[in-house]
Amino acid sequence: MASNIYTAGLNNVGSYQVSGIPYATGSLDAESGMEIVFPYVTQWITFINHDSGATKHLYVGFSELGIANTSNYFRVGPQNGNERTQNLTINVKVSRVFISGSSNCDVVAGLTNLPIARVDNIGVSGSNWSGSAGVG
Repeated sequence: MASNIYTAGLNNVGSYQVSGIPYATGSLDAESGMEIVFPYVTQWITFINHDSGATKHLYVGFSELGIANTSNYFRVGPQNGNERTQNLTINVKVSRVFISGSSNCDVVAGLTNLPIARVDNIGVSGSNWSGSAGVG
């Protein structure tokens, strides 16, 4: 007798209603770019830029192409004159992010219990997070 095994997917509301599994990585030197791969799909992510150089923005994209000479990224500003750290929290369900520009930054996230295979579309034909369709 065959049995069906059901598992939660990206649209499973309960996976986002409960508190997230903590994830943190700090003191990153992302000046020349780096990829952060999460062990599970995210609920939310906070990017913290500790860099104090006036032009030391932290660039964040959802693909490598997104941070490589395109406009498919967003920026988190450097510390301002009174040493306040700049940060930004976004609510997104992703398996990875790409960062560059800052030589001192942190990435903190709340994770679901969903495997990254639920959203990981690297190498999939027609990937909508390639950085070429406004998502980067």
